[in-house]
This record gives sequence, C-alpha cells and structure tokens, in this order.
Amino acid sequence: MARREVRRRQRRRRRVITLGILLVAALVGMILVTQSNSIFSTLTMPTVSAKVSGATVSAQTRARIVSLALGQVGYSTNPSNTYCNKFSAYWIAGTSDCGNANRDEQWCADFAAWAWRLAGVPVVYQFINGDLNSSSASFYEWGVRHHTWHPLGSGYIPQPGDVAVYGLDAAALVAQHVAVVVSYTPGSSGPNAVNGDGSHTGFSRVEYKVNEYNADAAGTGTAVLAGYVSPNA
Repeated sequence: MARREVRRRQRRRRRVITLGILLVAALVGMILVTQSNSIFSTLTMPTVSAKVSGATVSAQTRARIVSLALGQVGYSTNPSNTYCNKFSAYWIAGTSDCGNANRDEQWCADFAAWAWRLAGVPVVYQFINGDLNSSSASFYEWGVRHHTWHPLGSGYIPQPGDVAVYGLDAAALVAQHVAVVVSYTPGSSGPNAVNGDGSHTGFSRVEYKVNEYNADAAGTGTAVLAGYVSPNA
C-alpha cells in the first residue's frame, strides 16, 4: 500500500509539473504574439507614386504660347526669299549662310518649338526620336511619346497652345507642316492657327489663318490636318 501511495504521489507530481510547463509555454506564446502585433502595427507600407502620362500644361502656359505666337505675326525671313530666320537661329539649327545672325532652313517646327519653350514647356530640342527638332513629324513623335497625340477624328477638341500637324505619314515619320493653335470654332474643319514659315501672304512668313484644314497656300495639296499635339506639364 505504501508503495502504491508513493507512485500515486509521483504521478500527481509529474502531472502538476507538466501542467505548469504547459501554462508557462502558453504565457510565453501570448507574450510573443502581443509583441509581434505591436511591432507590425508600427510598420507602414511604402507609398508608391504613379506618374500620370498625358498631363498637359496649365491654362496660363497655354495663353503664353498663344501670345508668343501671335506676337510674331508679320515676321518674314531675312534676306527675303530665303529660309533665313531667327527661330532656327534660336535653336542653332540649319545652316549659317545667311550673312547675318539668322539660320537657314524650313522653320515651321522651329517656330512652334520656340513658342513652347519660351512659354515654359519642358521640351528638348535634338535629333532623337521623341524629341523636338526642325522636322514637322517630330511633334507627332513627341506627342506619341508623351501620350498627348490626338489624331483627327478622335473627338478631341483642340485647345489654345496645341500644335496642329499637317500632311502626316506616320509610317514614314514625315509631316509637311505644323502650326500653333490659337482657338477653335465649333463646327470648323480645322483650327485658327499661327503658322511659322507660312506662304499664304508671302514667302516664308509668320501668318494667322482661320479654319486651317489644309496648310497648302492653294488649299488643294496634301498637307491636310492629321491631328493635334498638346504640350505636357
């Protein structure tokens, strides 16, 4: 009997010890979980900022573009009957065979890029696809790159300061002309625009034309409106 009693006591003691170990383990687990939750609650997910493509400039910048373009209406090349002009000279583009500070090349794109740059549009002028240069098609490429190209027929209503592109062959990356949009009259075929290197009132001048759907002087050529490029922010 004495031995049995001893064994019972030993078994009870082992149960008590085991129960104690389990209770301690449970308490330790609860403490660890609480601390983990406290640690993770102080962590924050990193903020991811997305760059919005196609964001265009403010109304004030658009107004400056228009003001700059209109302020040049009547300008003509020097010497006359050449393409020697101050807008290409601004970009140090074309050839320096004018006998003065002007530069010699066809300059409708140089004029439009000049108006954008002076108004504060962040443009880069260089002969790399997607940047602006003396090629009229460079505005199309720039618009595609910056997601601000609006082909004719897309439903887009041209805004002041946009650049209209004429005679575009997108596959060949060639265009015949560009002009700075001043305004648009609902129902018109084209914008009211300022043209650098225009030929409606004389040879190679800055001209203003209303409802310009065809950029050719006779209005019967292939330089028809293809779409618009908006300046980006």
